[in-house]
Amino acid sequence: MKLVTWNINSVRIRLDHVRQLVETANPDVICFQETKVRDELFPLLDLQALGFEHIHFAGEKSYNGVAILSKIPFEETTALSWCGREDKRHVSVRLAGGVELHNFYIPAGGDEPDADVNPKFAHKLQFLDEMTDWAAQSYQEGTRRIMVGDFNIAPLETDVWDHKKLKNIITHTVVEIDRLDRLQAAGQWVDAMRMHILPDEKCFTWWSYRARDWRAANKGRRLDHVWVSPALKDGVKSCEVLLDLRGLEKPSDHAPVMVEIDI
Repeated sequence: MKLVTWNINSVRIRLDHVRQLVETANPDVICFQETKVRDELFPLLDLQALGFEHIHFAGEKSYNGVAILSKIPFEETTALSWCGREDKRHVSVRLAGGVELHNFYIPAGGDEPDADVNPKFAHKLQFLDEMTDWAAQSYQEGTRRIMVGDFNIAPLETDVWDHKKLKNIITHTVVEIDRLDRLQAAGQWVDAMRMHILPDEKCFTWWSYRARDWRAANKGRRLDHVWVSPALKDGVKSCEVLLDLRGLEKPSDHAPVMVEIDI
């Protein structure tokens, strides 16, 4: 299975980019974050026309929104709410054959890394804590699970362009990385990307719109992740950040990440 995760930053605006992704990479499953569209306006028919007959989505106007597009049938679909809110940050499916796939858009957290003065950062930490409890409670040995999405955290020093300059910047703070480590341990998740892009190699999936030439400056961060349960670890065959999609006209600020997994 070729699986892509991509913060699309408005699915309706970037339908042509999705078509190019499908033509060049031919994925079996695509997970979007930040679809930014109410469910009644979701471009369901356009995406089904690209070969994805099975689509599960949850959206809201202008913000958030997640979707799973698949050529593989669904046995079950769910969408959980977090932190007592109805913002659309999670959908999941059970694919035919039994693999459980979760797609998350973790809150960005604002600008000030202090939960006492920044409600957005407090929300992010609460969200991560709830995810950790969920991962621990739902974990079962031998279960084939995949968790993907825009986690809005770059945990490794090689996940950011400059560790020293960003260590007090949201997405790379100690408190966020500690929360992400706890989440990973709670579900015994394996970082599939870093199985093939080794931890000592720089790896980025997001570059600010502020850079005139994002490739030349390369001041990126790895905010997008693919995690698998131990039962799928040996099935992870490859991983690639699809940089060409970030280089299109009026792109998302995220590049898609594609992994190939034998399920």
